[in-house]
Amino acid sequence: MHLPVPAGVDTTGHRLGQPQRAGALTMVPVFGPSYPGIVPPRSGLKLSRVVTYGQVELTNPSPSGVAIVPLHVGYIQDSAQNHALCRSAFIAAGQTLRFDDACCVQASQGGYLSERDQWFFILPVELRAAALGLRGTSQYSKLWGDIARFNGRHGLPARGHLEQVLTRKRSVLTQYQSRLELLDGQLGALFFIGDTLAGVEIAPDPVYFAEVWMALVCFAYGPAAWLASAPDTAPPGPPCDTGSPGGTQAVLPPRAAGSLDDVRAALRLRRQSVAAEVSEWLSRTAWQPDSVVEDERYLGLRLSTVSGPAAAGQVVTDGSRLVYASLFASAL
Repeated sequence: MHLPVPAGVDTTGHRLGQPQRAGALTMVPVFGPSYPGIVPPRSGLKLSRVVTYGQVELTNPSPSGVAIVPLHVGYIQDSAQNHALCRSAFIAAGQTLRFDDACCVQASQGGYLSERDQWFFILPVELRAAALGLRGTSQYSKLWGDIARFNGRHGLPARGHLEQVLTRKRSVLTQYQSRLELLDGQLGALFFIGDTLAGVEIAPDPVYFAEVWMALVCFAYGPAAWLASAPDTAPPGPPCDTGSPGGTQAVLPPRAAGSLDDVRAALRLRRQSVAAEVSEWLSRTAWQPDSVVEDERYLGLRLSTVSGPAAAGQVVTDGSRLVYASLFASAL
């Protein structure tokens, strides 16, 4: 299996691991070389303030290291409207950056959480193409119509309140975090909804990826998987096989086994079957973009926007070396 990124991006050293599955959501872990000097997004990047609707400030308080702001990161917070960003960015050590093109994802006051419950998320994949297309547009309500339609598809009131899914369904969505295992050394993942590639998320190092893991698996890809899992929106059942060495989540169909070796052999065959199935899905994924346009630079790092009929997103490279990627299906 190969890593689906734009042509010319060097993925030397990156490899795909054994797929894991929970309901309609399949995650393929990615391992590879770490890129030093990048500040992790939860412990090293801070939301300074909401200036006004559609304007937020983020700070990199670290004494060294550049922050790569996760694409489409958003914040559920107390005493201010909830916002999400339309784009990624670089923030140097000790610097603050104001985003004038942020999206307010809460159409009116209400639905706030207490201080202890504040957390960040990544926009659900169904909203990400619209958000990326609105980068540079200073209009705080610009995503409300898309959020209203998103809520309607999930059986909720059709209004521009993203917290209707992220908070009211949080207990369901966070089950994906426990049913899919983040592995040692993992710095990325491919996410499939059913047999469709929905996203490719690559971090500079495993620490960065571990800090964005919950935001991705629960909130970026969880809602689409939850909707696809069952008509009655039941929570995901046990995964058929995580494929993780030493894990305890593998569940196989009942069968007669004469010995422990028989069980191990059956598990090995099951993992091979799942890997072959996912490899076939990936082989028919056509994600080559129409364009890759550089947006900004920080020293040797380049942030570029990827666009195309099948996939879009942003990537960070050092020369041709892949450092960060957040790519998603343009339509899902």
